[in-house]
Amino acid sequence: MTEELNFKAICDLTTRVMGLPNGSLSFNNRTRNLQAARSVAGYIGLKEENIDRNVIAKILKRDRTATYHYENTHHKNFKHCIVYRNTFSKVYKKYKDIDGEKDIFITGKQMKNHLLQNKVYESRNSDVKLKIISGKAKCIIYTSYFDFSNQIENVKLAMKNYHYTIKII
Repeated sequence: MTEELNFKAICDLTTRVMGLPNGSLSFNNRTRNLQAARSVAGYIGLKEENIDRNVIAKILKRDRTATYHYENTHHKNFKHCIVYRNTFSKVYKKYKDIDGEKDIFITGKQMKNHLLQNKVYESRNSDVKLKIISGKAKCIIYTSYFDFSNQIENVKLAMKNYHYTIKII
């Protein structure tokens, strides 16, 4: 999955767990429960998924500096703010439960073999590279401009039971 899709999934999980309306994290609203949920989603995206700050800011409709705020105030909020602590505990527990259901690959070679066995093809004259990361394993799939969107769909199907990210190089 791309960083954007990963963070949207974290936002959906956060709103579902906290009983908020879907997509409410990007609303221009400053109620405490919404602020805490937004901060928790941003912190999990930064620390657990290593999602780029600009992606998080874009989805939350905030500026990039807000992500620094989420990161820097996490420990203080967790220690002193009951609303934030309860929100973080609920969301993080559910996040880890979902994350634990998906597997990761040990080696890049193992992952590449899995992809090639599941209808992901490499192009001889490659213009685009797809970098797929699962845990600490990385592999690169060589493809062309004409076929890379099909290959991304094939990767998504092959990796549906795995925790992964795709980057277009």
